Amino acid sequence: MSRFTMPDFLPALPEMVVLAMACLILIIDLFLSDRARHVTYLLAQTTLIAALMATLLIATPESRTTFNGHFILDPMATLLKGFIYLSAFVSLLYARGYLQARGMFRGEFYLLALFAVLGMMVMVSAASLLTLYLGLELMSLALYALVALQRDSAAASEAAMKYFILGAIASAMLLYGMSMLYGLTGTLQIAEMGVATADVGESRQLLLFGLVFLLVGVAFKLGAVPFHMWVPDVYHGAPTAVTLLISTAPKLAAFAMLMRLLAEGLIGLYSDWQQMLILLTVASLAIGNIVAIAQANIKRMLAYSGISHIAFLLMGVLAGGASGGYAAGLFYVIVYALMGLASFGMVILLSRAGFEAERLDDYRGLSRRSPWFALMMLIVIFSLAGVPPFLGFWAKLAVLEALVRVDLVWLALVGVIFSVVGAFYYLRIIKLIYFDAPEDETPLTAGGDMKLVLSLNSLAILGIGLWPAGLMALCSAAV
Repeated sequence: MSRFTMPDFLPALPEMVVLAMACLILIIDLFLSDRARHVTYLLAQTTLIAALMATLLIATPESRTTFNGHFILDPMATLLKGFIYLSAFVSLLYARGYLQARGMFRGEFYLLALFAVLGMMVMVSAASLLTLYLGLELMSLALYALVALQRDSAAASEAAMKYFILGAIASAMLLYGMSMLYGLTGTLQIAEMGVATADVGESRQLLLFGLVFLLVGVAFKLGAVPFHMWVPDVYHGAPTAVTLLISTAPKLAAFAMLMRLLAEGLIGLYSDWQQMLILLTVASLAIGNIVAIAQANIKRMLAYSGISHIAFLLMGVLAGGASGGYAAGLFYVIVYALMGLASFGMVILLSRAGFEAERLDDYRGLSRRSPWFALMMLIVIFSLAGVPPFLGFWAKLAVLEALVRVDLVWLALVGVIFSVVGAFYYLRIIKLIYFDAPEDETPLTAGGDMKLVLSLNSLAILGIGLWPAGLMALCSAAV
């Protein structure tokens, strides 16, 4: 008779902190009046800080698994969780004034955001297909509800339905791929799957079939072409505060899912999934940059821009670990999250009750309305375009160097060419800000805390860009 062994709960301490606090906030929020709703906001932010402290407390340079091999704590998980907390913290801070001005300052927003963060944390620390899928669904269900939070908005309801239906199809494909891999390898553990796929033999064709379904699900969560159809509609239709959250932290979790599945679980099929990622990369670069040029709505433009940035993330992963590609991909996704926070933060800054600063024309003459935030916007736009010495330049350079090391020079050249194409629609915004007369001269009404953090966010993109070695070293150590 086998004995039950109590698992080591310490590696999952941050997850337990977030879950316990989310349940506590759920109860407290029931007894709060609308005027006391700031208590829910403060408790949610406190939860993220407590989770960060717990993560740092248990951080270790070695990998530790628990719950019968379903959960892992390693340096990559620690680093990604830290930036997930940071992204969520800043997103909630930027969102507060926006939600208050639109009558959406409710406890549901913060609770759903915390449960989404919990799902991302589980994804990042997943050591088995089962844990990975549970984390993914927890995150996805919370995000679907967040998109539909503005019940009176037809655009938000439509975006939520599209996101839910397409997300359900992608999840079903991912689950089908996982079931095939489980059937062929006989294990749910990702590390054991990596050993099993190293010598595949006669089952290679079936494994490749399962790999295709797996990649469809992952590409959907990342928003890579041709599984990108939800991205512009959801970014446009959702309230900007929700778009801000969706465009940043979930990308960090999706990168972890990509690394766990491909770099750890299916490394024996490297040559096969590398070819698939190349197709996704080229398509995402082309569609993302070309279609963004035609956009007059800044949220849709940033959505297509994000698709092209995902292509650079994929480039890092397909370059492999020996060339520094995994570290470059991790560096890129962190940099993209920081840039996404600042870019959508600027959209929220210029918005006010009854007015969404979504049209590109709304940014005309910003330098006359607010010279300081025009400068902050310039930093963010130049970084997104990959102009040195801003942080986005070093992220792109790291990925392109990794590609050159594995003799994918042609793909690096494709990346450079489409980056030049992308520079057009970015520089168009700079032209509107500095060279056009303002259409609206209403003063910016955002709170002082948001203005301070948004300024720090933008200055960090410049500051880390001047000294990128520290962050790059962290990423190299993590993978």
